[in-house]
Amino acid sequence: MTAKKKAGSKSLHRKYSALVTDGAERAPSRAMLHAVGFQDADFKKSQVGIASTWSMVTPCNMHIDKLADEAARGVDKAGGKAVVFGTITISDGISMGTEGMKYSLVSREVIADSIETVVGCEGFDGVVAVGGCDKNMPGCMMALSRLNRPGIFVYGGTILPGKHRDRNVDIVSVFEAVGAHARGDIKNKELKEIECCSIPGPGSCGGMYTANTMASAIEAMGMSLPNSSAQAAISKAKVTDCREAGAAVMNMIKRGIRPSDIMTREAFLNAIVMVTALGGSTNAVLHLLGMAHTAKVKLSIDDFTRIGRKVPVLADLKPSGRFVMAELVNIGGTTPLMKLLIEEGLMNGDCLTVTGKTMKENLKSVKPYPAKQEVIRPLNDPIKKTGHLVVLRGNLAPEGAMAKISGKEGTSFTGKARVYDSEETALKAILDGTIKKGHVIVIRREGPQGGPGMREMLAPTSAVMGKGLGKDVALITDGRFSGGSHGFVVGHITPEAHVGGPIAVIKNNDTITIDAEKRTLTLDVSDAELKRRLSKWKKPKPRYTRGVLAKYAAQVNSASQGAVTDANLAL
Repeated sequence: MTAKKKAGSKSLHRKYSALVTDGAERAPSRAMLHAVGFQDADFKKSQVGIASTWSMVTPCNMHIDKLADEAARGVDKAGGKAVVFGTITISDGISMGTEGMKYSLVSREVIADSIETVVGCEGFDGVVAVGGCDKNMPGCMMALSRLNRPGIFVYGGTILPGKHRDRNVDIVSVFEAVGAHARGDIKNKELKEIECCSIPGPGSCGGMYTANTMASAIEAMGMSLPNSSAQAAISKAKVTDCREAGAAVMNMIKRGIRPSDIMTREAFLNAIVMVTALGGSTNAVLHLLGMAHTAKVKLSIDDFTRIGRKVPVLADLKPSGRFVMAELVNIGGTTPLMKLLIEEGLMNGDCLTVTGKTMKENLKSVKPYPAKQEVIRPLNDPIKKTGHLVVLRGNLAPEGAMAKISGKEGTSFTGKARVYDSEETALKAILDGTIKKGHVIVIRREGPQGGPGMREMLAPTSAVMGKGLGKDVALITDGRFSGGSHGFVVGHITPEAHVGGPIAVIKNNDTITIDAEKRTLTLDVSDAELKRRLSKWKKPKPRYTRGVLAKYAAQVNSASQGAVTDANLAL
């Protein structure tokens, strides 16, 4: 597929909607649509579904309804007929550290299923999906890929930073303040101040956390318009982005451009390059693997290793850096970085995008960053010369684990295990002083099946940082991490504890070594001792036997394969 793909036959612009609304026998369908605002002329237009993830459960999505309406206006102005519909979102930031967080990764699958269900049922000819909180994005993309009809993703945009005593603050600042409060470094009054000013309005969490990471990856993949990932949630630029996305999907319909033409292996590799250069979230590994599975593209955790050897970390962004996403927006966003990566041969500029042009063509007129900015470092002076997402293997992770090594925490750690079978018990031990220098915190039974749902460990990792133990302890888990987590942390350990992975048989005071140079995660026991422990292990009963969490646990595959729920279905 090239950017010069010719327009299809005239009937292609109503390939799906015609089946629902054309002919005398479809009069009942048209009658229903008249009631929701269709005029006779609308039945001759391409119908485009606008998938809105609006919800008042989180600031990440509280403005999405207005953005969805703007995308609909773009479709209508370009000659289509837009139909806005809703899907769910949940709030990681609110549910973090609670039982409710088990629904977070599950929501990715629910979002994908629900968009596929509505679009497939209603016969829309194209789709614009508008997402905010971080599971929205891979959920929307998985749906677009499954449907494989003209579609585009619009990011809801980043939040503006809060201000506390002349420094930028965000949701991670609040989590880390909890640890500082437990240590006695700040009093109740200051904790309350940080709580009340860190989230000033709409938009996704402000650092290079999972939402901004995934939005940037999707743009680098070509499935969003240029700079869609680097705009403030409340801005004229974001309104324009939505309207232009509506027009762009109409162009895709006319030209017959589908997600499968864009979401190629080269596009996924571009996304990994972008995530690496930005110092993005470990969740990108999980989500890109899941998206690739849906797109029928071969991608593995080893692709992250291969790319990480040649692509440096250039962005000095939170959580491990100094700046927030709004400051990247102010210097030009993501497009100058992508142009640089293409010019240096690190990213493929010939990949097709939703504009109908190649990435290189889209970026032709983009100017470089201002000379004096400090958010994006030059290639000859990177934050880190190689990638920060490190795949570890060893007797503790025979199928792989993911470490986020910024370089600030060192490259190796050896310590004594302190083992916990849930996030809550580990957090209590961190806050009450049980965890001390030299410990490796082990949080298990939090994997996709065992949790179920693979909770993020933002509360424990933030508490570690807040307690001042960031360089003195490590944390490993078969769960995952928020994009806001930093420190010496290893997640996605596979096989997970629930299925009998070696993490299930770690004992208190076992010695564990994490070596990012050798890319190993090792339990210091003999092969015979490990085999003996595993032979005595018994699979625990599932924590849920009914409802969505039980269904998820029964269907989900390994984190090292994307934690998708349709990989093992019989054909």
